[in-house]
Amino acid sequence: MVEICLLGEVTAHVGGRPVDPGPPRQRCVLAALAVEVGRVVPVDRLVERVWGPEVPLRVRGALSSYVSRLRHVLAGSGEVGVVRRSGGYALVVEPSVVDLHRFRELCARARGADDERAEALLAEAVGLWRGEALTGLECGWADAERDRLRGERVAAEDELVDVRLRLGAGEGLVAGLAVRVRERPLDERVAGQYLLALHRAGRTAEALAHYRRVRERLADELGTDPGTALQQLHRQVLAADPALDRTTPATAVPRQLPAAPAPFVGRDGELDRLDTASPSGAAVVISAIAGAGGIGKTWLALHWAHRNLHRFPDGQLFVDLRGFSPEGEPMDPAVAVRGFLDALDVEPGRVPVDPHAQTALFRSLVANRRVLVVLDNAADTDQVTPLLPGSPSCTVLVTSRNRLPGLIAHSAARHVPLDVLTDAEARALLTDRLGAARVAAEPAAVAEVIGSCAGFPLALSIVAGHAHMHPDLPLSALAAELRELGLDALDDGDPAASLPAVLSWSHRALTPGQARAFALLGIAPGPDIGLAAAASLTGSSLKDTGSVLRGLEQASLITRDARGRYRMHDLIRRHAADTAAELPEREREAALRRVVDHYLHTAFAADRCLHQERSPIALDPPAPGTLLRPAPDYAGALAWFDAEHPNLLAAQQTAATLDGHHAAWALAWCLTTFHHRRGHLHARLAAWQVGLVAAERVADPAVHHLAHQAAGRAHADLGRHAEAERHLRRALELAEETGDRNDQARAHQEFTRLWALRGDDRKALEHATHALRLHRGLDRPLGEALCLNLVGWYAARLGEHDRAREHCLAALARYREHREPEGEAMTLDSLGYIDHHTGRHDEAVGHYRQALALFRELGHSYAVADSLDGLGHPCAALGRLEEARELWEEALELYRAQAREEEAARVLRQLGELDGGDGAGGA
Repeated sequence: MVEICLLGEVTAHVGGRPVDPGPPRQRCVLAALAVEVGRVVPVDRLVERVWGPEVPLRVRGALSSYVSRLRHVLAGSGEVGVVRRSGGYALVVEPSVVDLHRFRELCARARGADDERAEALLAEAVGLWRGEALTGLECGWADAERDRLRGERVAAEDELVDVRLRLGAGEGLVAGLAVRVRERPLDERVAGQYLLALHRAGRTAEALAHYRRVRERLADELGTDPGTALQQLHRQVLAADPALDRTTPATAVPRQLPAAPAPFVGRDGELDRLDTASPSGAAVVISAIAGAGGIGKTWLALHWAHRNLHRFPDGQLFVDLRGFSPEGEPMDPAVAVRGFLDALDVEPGRVPVDPHAQTALFRSLVANRRVLVVLDNAADTDQVTPLLPGSPSCTVLVTSRNRLPGLIAHSAARHVPLDVLTDAEARALLTDRLGAARVAAEPAAVAEVIGSCAGFPLALSIVAGHAHMHPDLPLSALAAELRELGLDALDDGDPAASLPAVLSWSHRALTPGQARAFALLGIAPGPDIGLAAAASLTGSSLKDTGSVLRGLEQASLITRDARGRYRMHDLIRRHAADTAAELPEREREAALRRVVDHYLHTAFAADRCLHQERSPIALDPPAPGTLLRPAPDYAGALAWFDAEHPNLLAAQQTAATLDGHHAAWALAWCLTTFHHRRGHLHARLAAWQVGLVAAERVADPAVHHLAHQAAGRAHADLGRHAEAERHLRRALELAEETGDRNDQARAHQEFTRLWALRGDDRKALEHATHALRLHRGLDRPLGEALCLNLVGWYAARLGEHDRAREHCLAALARYREHREPEGEAMTLDSLGYIDHHTGRHDEAVGHYRQALALFRELGHSYAVADSLDGLGHPCAALGRLEEARELWEEALELYRAQAREEEAARVLRQLGELDGGDGAGGA
C-alpha cells in the first residue's frame, strides 16, 4: 500500500509506514511528477520546476540521481514506479494513491450526487488537507501551485457549506463561517452562507446586521451594491420566509422494490456511474444497465436502489418486463402501466381505457415527484418507452440483455455496461455465502471454482447455494464437478437459477443468422476476433457479418472493445461451443479452415510488408469464402500483427488439429519477422515447436531445412544452446544433402549467432566467413551484404578493426543500393561499435543515431534496445554522461520488457558506474 501526500507536507507512506522522500529538491521532483500522475513530464519542465531559472551545471545528472533515489524510496510496493519515457519521466501509479487526485475525484463525484451523498464525499475530500499544500517546498513552481490548490480547497469548502445548508444545517456552521467571513469580507457567497446560518440559529438580528456591514463595505471599497442573490436572501430573512427552513417531504405510497440482494460485492465503478445520475437536470434521468444473462444486472439495480432510497421519498416503482423469460412473450407495456396506476392508488373508475391515456395519467401522477422507476428485464426500447416518466424529478433504471441503442439515442439514457466480477470480488461473494473458514480451508478448490465460474454472479451463486445446502461436501468435489461437466454442473431444476437455461433464453431470441454466427464464434481460434476474420468464419460479406455481430452485441452475448474487436466471456463461449456441436461437422470444419486461411494469407501479406526482401514460401489457395484484407503498408502490417498475435498462435494450433500441416508450419514462418522485431522470443519458440512437427509431415526437404533452422535460432536466443545446435546441424545436413548452397549459407549464418551467444567469437567469425564464401557464388546481393556485416561485426569483436570496417562499409553500400533498411540499420550499428572502439566517438554517435532512427521507424524494439545500449558508450566517452544515462535507462526498460535479464543486468552495472563517476565508456 502506497500513499503520496501533497495536501500538506510532502510525504510518502509505503506499507502504512512513512518513508523519507529525501531533501527538498528530491521532494520537489516527487511533487512535480505526482501532480501530473500518469503523464510524462518533460525533463526541461522538471528542471524548471525544481531549480527555477538558475539551473546549475550537470543538472540532468542531479535530476537523474533524484529519480533513482525516489525509485529506491518507493521500491517494494509493487504499485508505483518512476519510469523513463521519451523526453521525460512519469509517475506510474493509480491516481487515488496521490491525495491530491483522490481529493479531486471525491469532489467530482460529489458534483453528480444527491446532497446527502455529496456531503459525505465533500467532507472526506476536505478532510484530506493537512494544512497548506506542498509544505516544505521552497521554489517558484511550488508557490504558484500552492496558490492554485488553495483555490481548489476553498471551492470545495464553499460547496460543502452549501450542501450542508441545503440539508438544513444552521447553528453548527456559524462558528466556522465567522472565520471565513473575516478572511473573505467581500465574498458574497460566504456572506450569504453566514446570513442563512445565523437566521437558522435564531440569530436573525445578527444576520441582518452582517448584511448591512457587507453592503456598506461593498459600497465603500468597490462602489457597488450586493448582487441579486444576496439581496433576495436578505429580503427572505426580513420576511422570515418559511422556505428558508428545510422541510421534510411527504411520504409517497408505492414501495414496490424487491428485497436487496445478499450478498452483493464489487461493482464500485458501476455504482459510481449510477450515483452521478442526479435528477436535477432538464429531463428525466435514465440509466440502461446492459449485460449478459446471469451477469447481475437486477442485483446491481436493486442494490443501488436500496442504497439510495433517501433520494426517492415519493416512491419506488418496480416491474419485471419478462423480456427474456421462459414463460412466454414479453409483458405488454400497457399491462405494466396499469400496474403502476394501481400502485399509485388510482381508483379503477378513474383509469382511462386507451393505453396512451393511461400513460399520460401515469406521467401526470409522478410529475414533480421524486420517484424511482425500475424496469427490469426489458426486451427492447419499444417496451420501455411508454413507461418513462416525463418529469426531471424522476429517475429510471432499465436492465436488459440488449444494449437498447434507441433508448440511448432518443432518450439520452446513460449506458451502464456490466462485466463479470473480478477474482477478488468472486472470492468475496463465496466468503460471504460460505464463511471465511470454509473458503480458507480449500484455497486450490476455491481458485478452481472461481476460474470455472468466470466471474458470473449467477454461476457463483448456484455453486455457493449448492455448497451451502451440503455443508459436508468438500469444495474440491464441486470443483471437480465443474471441471467434468462444465455448464451442465450449473444446471438447476429452477430455470431462473440455471445458467444454461438463462443463456438459452437469450439464444432463443436470436435470428437464424445470429444463432449460427454465435455458435461458430464459440469455436473460433483466439481470445477475440476482428470483423474480417469473423466474415471468413461465417463465410459472409463484411456488411452482413457486421450486422449480425451488432445484433449479438446488442443481445450482450459478445462485447466490442475500442479497437472494434469482438470477444465473448468464457461461460458464454462455452455455451456457444455447446451449441456449435449441433451444427454439421462439415460446416464447423469448413468455417475453421476459412478462418485459419484468413489468418495465414493475411499474415503472409503482412510479413511481406515488414520484410520485402525475404524469400517467400508457397501457400495453398485460400478456401472458398475466405475474406482477405491485407494491411496497406508497413505500419499497418505491424499493427495488425500486434492485434492478432494471440489469434495467430491459436489459429496455428487449430490448423494442426485439422491436419493442416502446411498451414501450421507456414504460420510459424509468417510470424518469424514479427517475433524477431518485437522481441517475442518465447512465442517464437512456441510457434516453431508446433511448426516443426507440422513441417516434418510435409514431403518437402526444403521445408524441413527451413523449420529446423528457424527452431535452432529460436532455441539459441533463449539460451538453449544444445537444442539449438541439434536443430542447426540437422538443417545443415539437409542443405548439404540437397546441394542447396543458399540453404547451406543460411545454416552457417545461424551457427554464427549460436557460437556468439556461447561466447566464442572466433568460431562465429569462421562460420560467417564460410557463409560469405557461399553467398559470393550466388546471385544474392542482400545475402552477401548480410554476411559481410556478420564478418565485420565478429572481426570487430576480435579487435580486427580495419578488416571489420572494410566489410561493414561494403555491406552498407549494398544495403543502400537495394534500399533494405533493416540491413542498413544493422550495419550502421556495427560501424558505430567499430568507431567507438577505435576512438572515433563522434563518428560512432552518428552511426548509432542513424541506426536507431531506422530501427524505430521499423518498430524493431529488439534492435532498438541494443542500439540504445551501444550509443550510450561513445556518449559517455565524450563526457556526455547525462545523455548516456537517458539512453541506458530507456535500454534498461526495453530489456526488462523483453525479459532479456543478462542485458538488463549489464546496463544496470553501466548506470552504476556512471553514478560512481567512472564514465563507462569502454564497454
